[in-house]
Amino acid sequence: MHNDMSKETKREVLVRLRRRYATAGPEHKAKLLDQAVELLGYHRKSAVRALRALPSAPVPGRLAVVLGRPKSYEPATLLPILKPIWFTAFQPCGSRLHALMAEWLPAYEMDHRRIDPDVRRCLLKASARTLDRLVAPLRVGQPRRGGTRPGTLLRQSIPIRGSWTEEGPGWLEMDTVALCGGRLDDRHVWMLDAVDIRTAWTELRALENRSQRCTLAQITHLEASLPFALLGLDSDNGGEFINHHLVAYLGQRRKPVLFTRGRPYRKNDNARVEQRNWTHVRQHFGYERYDHPQVASLLNHLCGGALGQLLNHFLPTHLLKEKRRDGERTVRVYGPACTPYARVLAAAEVSAKAKRELRALHAQLNPFALAREVERQKKLINSQRQLAG
Repeated sequence: MHNDMSKETKREVLVRLRRRYATAGPEHKAKLLDQAVELLGYHRKSAVRALRALPSAPVPGRLAVVLGRPKSYEPATLLPILKPIWFTAFQPCGSRLHALMAEWLPAYEMDHRRIDPDVRRCLLKASARTLDRLVAPLRVGQPRRGGTRPGTLLRQSIPIRGSWTEEGPGWLEMDTVALCGGRLDDRHVWMLDAVDIRTAWTELRALENRSQRCTLAQITHLEASLPFALLGLDSDNGGEFINHHLVAYLGQRRKPVLFTRGRPYRKNDNARVEQRNWTHVRQHFGYERYDHPQVASLLNHLCGGALGQLLNHFLPTHLLKEKRRDGERTVRVYGPACTPYARVLAAAEVSAKAKRELRALHAQLNPFALAREVERQKKLINSQRQLAG
């Protein structure tokens, strides 16, 4: 029947059904929906939406029908508090923002101002999707690029890493990132990036160059900063890693460290550290050129202090739990967002002494104070870099 009705007739029928639907009881509403499906050709869900919709012009003396579920938050109220948290946390996705909210709100009140209890309740109750929608206007994007050259020394004697099967912390992926400003000439600073695959604990160190001596010195310093024992290290095929100095350092100890490498030109073999080359290096230091020795020491003071503490103690991350093929699609399943600090505390392999020291340090830290210190040191580094240039 609905195929023979003109658009104007359908509109009139819908207006009449909508008026009756607004005041009808449950049983009569079901009958009106049946009529809308039969007369207008709607799917039942479409009929529900059409009959609930507001008329184009309000009828005098009749209450307007509010569509959908009422909002339990006001963006204009929440965004002024979300904005500094989101930017200080380096613009996380909604799920990671949701995970950090419980710990960051008390820090916000200590560092900024008190939050109205209703607003605090809304922020803690807001879902990850809601938080994503609230911060959507603030999002920014940047291009990416990199520069790594494969090495050949000792390559055949170092096994190629397959998939990670080891459990517990202490298994690191490692890479270097060129802070070259577009001129890859090895007369610039490199950033050494290492991430633990089970806890996402990340350490950054600046290299004056990629010499074997300089790289080994910073790996030694990096290992001493880990809250757990180093059990294995996986790198790419660059000469800064594939050399006798590092092989001897990792192998000639009472309990040798397993040293493996990825396949040449296969970045996805070191996917975790490649991801952090962007989120932990490029987003903080960009693509500018750092080529003064003093800048390297300032970068190490920042990365080994305020920046490293902010990244590991207060910024949640996702870890991949499962990856499978579903027809032509690759389905990835991630675990809940959690800080590397919390994962280390939950790891049975980490000693009680290391956990006590980590808790004591965490109790002294405030993410907003750390973020201000990071920005202060970045400005100092940039001024030194510009003077050197």
